[in-house]
Amino acid sequence: MLFTRVLLGLQALILAGFGLAYFIRPEEMASLSGMLLMDPSAVTDVRAWYGCLQLGLAAFLLLAQLRLQLARAALDLLVLVYVALALGRVSGLWLDGSLGQTFNLYALLFEVVSAGLAFVALRKLDGG
Repeated sequence: MLFTRVLLGLQALILAGFGLAYFIRPEEMASLSGMLLMDPSAVTDVRAWYGCLQLGLAAFLLLAQLRLQLARAALDLLVLVYVALALGRVSGLWLDGSLGQTFNLYALLFEVVSAGLAFVALRKLDGG
């Protein structure tokens, strides 16, 4: 259970950090991946989706640390979210021809490692 708690805490910190950064500095954070926010509604959308969604996920992971009956659901969520992001990113890299773009390669690495660690934590909860 220690591995699960550490993983949930670490993921919560990472998601909260990025969530706050995207909420507070949406233009600067978006530019890291090459996005250009050209309208106030685009800035608001980035604050909501990239900022507050990550903050909400972080809050759920912290809640799962306090209520251990939520740990399995939190790990399931991490696996599903990171696998979906990785599949979307791989598809985008292939479809858009942006294989040499460093930001997406680092993000993909993070997503695959995070999904793998969450899967290992699930297996440990099952006693495997």
